[in-house]
Amino acid sequence: MHTDSHTIAAIATANGVGAIGVIRVSGDDAIAICDKVFKGAILSKAKSHTLHYGHIYDGELLIDEVVVSLFRAPKSFTTEDSVEISGHGSPFVLEQMLQVLIRNGAKMAQPGEFTLRAFLNGRIDLSQAEAVADLIASNSEAERELAMQQMRGGFASELKELRTQLIDFAALLELELDFSEEDVEFADRTDLIQNVKDIQRVLGALKKSFQYGNAIKNGVSVALVGKPNAGKSSWINALTNDEISIVSRIAGTTRDKVEAQLNIDGVLFRLIDTAGIRITDDEIESMGVQRAMETIQKAELIVFIFDVSDTSFAAFENEYKEILAQNPKAPILVLANKIDIANGKRISIDENFSKVKNLIFVSAHNTADVQVLKQKMLRTINELKATESNHIVSNTRHYEALQQAYSDVAKVLAAFDLQITSELIAHDMRQAINSIGSITGEVDIDQDILGTIFGKFCIGK
Repeated sequence: MHTDSHTIAAIATANGVGAIGVIRVSGDDAIAICDKVFKGAILSKAKSHTLHYGHIYDGELLIDEVVVSLFRAPKSFTTEDSVEISGHGSPFVLEQMLQVLIRNGAKMAQPGEFTLRAFLNGRIDLSQAEAVADLIASNSEAERELAMQQMRGGFASELKELRTQLIDFAALLELELDFSEEDVEFADRTDLIQNVKDIQRVLGALKKSFQYGNAIKNGVSVALVGKPNAGKSSWINALTNDEISIVSRIAGTTRDKVEAQLNIDGVLFRLIDTAGIRITDDEIESMGVQRAMETIQKAELIVFIFDVSDTSFAAFENEYKEILAQNPKAPILVLANKIDIANGKRISIDENFSKVKNLIFVSAHNTADVQVLKQKMLRTINELKATESNHIVSNTRHYEALQQAYSDVAKVLAAFDLQITSELIAHDMRQAINSIGSITGEVDIDQDILGTIFGKFCIGK
């Protein structure tokens, strides 16, 4: 991925027929090129942030009736002279207009090149550029909020503050090296250690927020697990209000993963109905059980369902421990299912069940119970949001950089404890500074990394 001084152009709206289609043009010659093909106003004489009605021509051939938006540098998305042409949403017509612009001096934009130019020209930092892609890809209100928070730059501001503090500390330590023969100490060690601990705490809080941020960005993976005929398929159908899974009294009906999406108050949940967990001689069902185990290991939330009318507390404990062993980190909601059948049979339920954390007595046929589970799922995920930081990390690259910075800061604190020389401590601080700077692009970013980031964008963004 690279950019140059050429004026670039691309169709900015999605593929397919629509009422309106938009072409973006950006660069030093954007206005001059558009003046060659646009009849309606002389754009080179027009003020910035103005709209102009007219027509696009290819020589004498009328291509389309359009409205042109004019943005003069530096007050544009890319900080360059920019023009946006809004025409009719025919893919053929838009392509014709794009080709006219290219023949008159524009160059076809690469994926993400408009946003890349905004980054390289200093309008946004790298984390904000990545948030643009996240906003475009958002599928829920929670995803949109996360992307907008990052685009507004609050996360970047917090990182820049941490980085500045580390730079100041490193500078003091390196200054001491210049006066090593005089044995001068510019940085009070007690205050410095406390300040570094404060930075480490903030980095830790940002790291911790990734569990919530990643779940929201990709949709919360929810594994519905339990023995055959516990009611898993009934519950995925009840939650989605659809016949997603086959419900049968025959044990082992679900043999593979069945997935569905559920939006609860703006948070997207990816429900996965798994095969009933049991030992079986059926080869196909055994494969389903193995996939169920793999689903549990990857889940961000587990809903463990058991038939309360036909399960002893001892049997329940064994199942619970088996599930917990597969994924000790994910929160588990426990559904004591078929309470309606148990009450109908007047079955005595072991009072030990009432002591189980996050257990609720439910029936998939009770609408109120379905709403209770939905709100319980939402609350459980929102609890992951609670960290000392005001910002949520949802980008894997950012998380890995924060992990590295946290590790580097930990080395600094260990070096202080061991009374290692200032030169080595300053080196570890510089490593942390670079790790934090790589998130926002304040340090040199490898071209391959930029290519990976911006290559995922659509052409017109």
